[in-house]
Amino acid sequence: MNEEKDMADARAALVDYRASIDNIDAALIHMLAERFRCTKAVGELKASHGLPPADPAREQQQIARLRQLAKDAHLDPDFAEKFLNFVVREVIRHHEHIAASNGGTKTG
Repeated sequence: MNEEKDMADARAALVDYRASIDNIDAALIHMLAERFRCTKAVGELKASHGLPPADPAREQQQIARLRQLAKDAHLDPDFAEKFLNFVVREVIRHHEHIAASNGGTKTG
């Protein structure tokens, strides 16, 4: 009987954890969407002024900043860097597309 209650309590806790995870996932998607709206505006600004799609110095600053934030939050800094690199590659791809649409180059 006690084992059944423990199992029921575990299932209830699992439902609660999963609801929190679902909420966090939804928030992440909305935050990424907002981030990409902002980076699209950056890409359009760069393209209209002939600036290169990539900014390696900015990227390095961001990596260092986010690695420190990850450490402070007890998140693996290597994971945070891989995630940021993934996002930045996608942003640069968008910027290259915007630049090409405006007659710019795809490199830089």
